[in-house]
Amino acid sequence: MNICLFGATGRVGSVILENALTNHLSVQTLVRDAKKLNQDAAELTVKEGNVLQEKDIANCIKGTDVVVSALNTDGSTTLSDSMPFIISNMKKYGLIRIITIGTAGILQARSAPHLYRFQSAESRRKSTKDAEEHLKAYILLKKSGLDWTIVCPTYLPVGERIGTYRYEKDFLPENPSSISIYDTGDFAFRQLFSDEFIGSRVGLTY
Repeated sequence: MNICLFGATGRVGSVILENALTNHLSVQTLVRDAKKLNQDAAELTVKEGNVLQEKDIANCIKGTDVVVSALNTDGSTTLSDSMPFIISNMKKYGLIRIITIGTAGILQARSAPHLYRFQSAESRRKSTKDAEEHLKAYILLKKSGLDWTIVCPTYLPVGERIGTYRYEKDFLPENPSSISIYDTGDFAFRQLFSDEFIGSRVGLTY
């Protein structure tokens, strides 16, 4: 398996990269500054570029089998601006499977299932900007025709690798607490080998 990984220098992305290289899978990743990626593995190909440039995204996707995106919002429209480029180039090069990291805010609210969590009283965040950006990416994937899965962790401290946690399709499990970047990255990586949550968001918490 040859993985195209976006967001490899981020908190969750670096854990996904660690998993892939530990399992001797080939990875092509797109980063703005290769010096920030402190990895020297034969299976890793690092390409410098910007996810807001379609040619750079195309160059990273070409020759791979599956896309994993751990991009965050960067406080801007990075997600919604880059996702159309990712989707169109996946189709161009014949890829169908994509796994992304989202946020629990775009899961359905348990108390009001017609709402997203960030629109409901379940959300404690004062700003909805990031959730709205993740929602745009989700809607684009939902309409794409691709085999997508969005991993939606709740509060995400660095934490530690515990290995046991709860997850639920399209909702956050009841009485959520937090989930570490390590367990989030591990769970996302395992979705490469599972079709259980294709076409779904997955809420993740301890």
